[in-house]
Amino acid sequence: MRRHLAIATLALLAGAPATFAQQALPADVPSVSDSKVDTDTFSRTLVSANRFEIDSSRLAEAKGVAADVREFADLMVKDHARAGQDFKAALEKSQTTASVAPEGPPLLPKDQAMLDQLKALDGDAFQAKYIMLQTEAHKQAVALFSTYARSGDDPALKEFAKKTLETLKMHEKRLKDVAAAH
Repeated sequence: MRRHLAIATLALLAGAPATFAQQALPADVPSVSDSKVDTDTFSRTLVSANRFEIDSSRLAEAKGVAADVREFADLMVKDHARAGQDFKAALEKSQTTASVAPEGPPLLPKDQAMLDQLKALDGDAFQAKYIMLQTEAHKQAVALFSTYARSGDDPALKEFAKKTLETLKMHEKRLKDVAAAH
């Protein structure tokens, strides 16, 4: 009996760091595990992230960034506008009852905070922050889309995630080139 109690206590303690780490996340940041992302989380996160990509890239176009950064920003506006249309089409075919419209609610607080950071900057400081935030946003997007493409529970949205993932990976590669040039 004592041996079973010791093993059970050890098992509980082994899981404690993961439990505390999950609790440390702000409430507005969805957790993307290695194994599963639910459809509602995927949809809400995708709509906000997609809008951040478009809004921040339009801001980059207006802020007078280097030519290669502007080309990347133009690509972001074009590709993420198309992703929004593709998501809308996938939602129409989907089996989900998620209450997310393709136009979406206001940005999630995390995305709004990043956009606000960019609005406060100009010149080289803006450009550096834009490249850094785009790199982080695409890293998170690739993780989200990869996870949902593997384990999503809505076939139409899962197919959308698989299709869009290739574009997101291409964006990551372009970002590495842009970052290396600056």
